[in-house]
Amino acid sequence: MTTTAGLPPLDPLVKTNAKRTYSVFASCPDQGMREEEKSARLRLAVKINDEYKHYKQLPSFLLEQQGPVGPARPKEQRKMITAGPTSEASRLIASIDKTPAQTTSTFFDSSKLSQALTLHKTTRTIKPTYHPPWKLMRVISGHLGWVRSVAVEPGNQWFATGAGDRVIKIWDLASGELKLSLTGHISTVRGLAVSPRHPYLFSCGEDKMVKCWDLEANKVIRHYHGHLSGVYSLSLHPTLDVLVTAGRDASARVWDMRTKAQIHVLSGHTATVADVKCQESDPQVITGSMDSTVRLWDLAAGKTMVTLTHHKKSVRALAIHPTEYSFASGSAGGNNIKKWKCPDGTFVFNFSGHNAIINTLSVNAEGVFFSGGDNGTLNFWDYDTGTPFQYMDDIPQPGSLEAEAGVFCSTFDVTGTRLITGGADKTIKVYAEQTQ
Repeated sequence: MTTTAGLPPLDPLVKTNAKRTYSVFASCPDQGMREEEKSARLRLAVKINDEYKHYKQLPSFLLEQQGPVGPARPKEQRKMITAGPTSEASRLIASIDKTPAQTTSTFFDSSKLSQALTLHKTTRTIKPTYHPPWKLMRVISGHLGWVRSVAVEPGNQWFATGAGDRVIKIWDLASGELKLSLTGHISTVRGLAVSPRHPYLFSCGEDKMVKCWDLEANKVIRHYHGHLSGVYSLSLHPTLDVLVTAGRDASARVWDMRTKAQIHVLSGHTATVADVKCQESDPQVITGSMDSTVRLWDLAAGKTMVTLTHHKKSVRALAIHPTEYSFASGSAGGNNIKKWKCPDGTFVFNFSGHNAIINTLSVNAEGVFFSGGDNGTLNFWDYDTGTPFQYMDDIPQPGSLEAEAGVFCSTFDVTGTRLITGGADKTIKVYAEQTQ
């Protein structure tokens, strides 16, 4: 029979031989393994210093902006909340942690925020520029389907249209006569672009095809394969030999025009990308999608720079101002046309008053901004102030249904004095400024 009289006490042995277990279960010690108060205070002080020292006080540049006015804490001594059990750890934290001094609010009269808001209000009350009214000059019929795309040649001699009849037609801009019909697509032609530096016309359609047409031989010389579904829009980069297409596979694709190689897949949207635009400076690619967002892309990296989530419904149309460093986007519902400032996509203001599904937007160098709706409403705005100066209704051609009044595409010619639109009544309409 063994005796326990000569054995040493167990507590120190447990503490020395079970350090690892003790460190794992230190957060819930039993009575026999309670930590000394001094070491607990020291450990907590070290932890608070290491983890929270950067958050105890505002950075210096934010402290400089603090003002003297704002909701300050009352002067009288507050009573501590005594109800409920208080743990030993919380008492230790209360005794160690010195709460930073109360800082006052930044919302006071002379702050930069108030100055910016005041400036914003004053800039919005600028008197709009006078623009003469526009009137319908010519109706061109010839397509057998909805006219879904239009593009003007940089020399301003002719323009091209694509429609639901799968044909691309080339029209004389001055007379409106048909010059040429190009066949090859096997579904609706949704996008057209004429290169300013090559004799090329680019087209895309719901047949997943992106084609490059040689206008000297009037035939297809290149196909760009890669889209998984219908291609709804395309845009040419103004200075690089790059083509950007976008469509129902929720992606925009960047192509090398000559080698047909796919440079980037701009992925990130979660629904159909309805429109894409390119410009020389950042953001070089802008996309509008049915997921109700607008994305600005870094073309070199192939990644999103900014995602704009202001729209409530699908964004179907974009327009880049030819001279001002800004762009506009259009969707459905109220406050559905928005102006943005480049390069960061800063929101400027809403164009309020066109309560329709916006299918197309166009803007010219004089600041005339056009929006076309799915219900056949046409609005003309002053681009600088967002003031509407003319409302019109699209008149379907005789023999069409009243419901076929939708406007699907639009573009100003190179001079900005004529506006060409394509609609659901299978016609192309040319509008011009009324001269006195």
